[in-house]
Amino acid sequence: MKFVLICLLPIFAYLLGSIPFGLLLARIFAGADLRRLGSGNIGATNVRRVAGNRLGLTVLLLDAAKGALPALAAAALVDPAGALGAAYTGLVAACAVAGHLFPVYLKFRTGGKGVATAAGAFLVLAPAALGLSLLVFVLVVCLTDRVSAGSLAAAVFLPLAVHLTAKPLTLTLWAVVVGVLIVWRHRANIRRLLAGREPRAGL
Repeated sequence: MKFVLICLLPIFAYLLGSIPFGLLLARIFAGADLRRLGSGNIGATNVRRVAGNRLGLTVLLLDAAKGALPALAAAALVDPAGALGAAYTGLVAACAVAGHLFPVYLKFRTGGKGVATAAGAFLVLAPAALGLSLLVFVLVVCLTDRVSAGSLAAAVFLPLAVHLTAKPLTLTLWAVVVGVLIVWRHRANIRRLLAGREPRAGL
């Protein structure tokens, strides 16, 4: 039974990660289609722009839970301190993030940026590393007033933070995968940042 759960959990993580909470809640509570408003993204930042802080925070927590719950389940099934256990838990985390980026329920398109889901997963798997990455995120957002710049900086720093906090190399490698996915998903933001056209957070 445990072996079956181990095999099925990455699939469950992807399916859970695919649930577009931002799109659903904005439509239910604000009558808005996020894909046609603001940045066009279905994540918490665009929900905040379109529907307000309260709904944005709700989506942020739900998106983070999509990463945290599978990571908790993975850590309960294997020893996350060992190399193989860390490889497995990192795989499950990456599957949850991939679901958020490429949601099966939306035909693998118009997903979010993956930042909150990755944060939820690494809050469970490497809390000290996530704390360091959050410091980078806050610092960059405060300096630039752009959430995307902070997200990119945190995604790039995450693998180093995992390494610095003495986690197994296998988890560091999965952190690299997650970071690359997040940076790739931010390619439009990168172009706007370079052109000076990225919207400010309005902090």
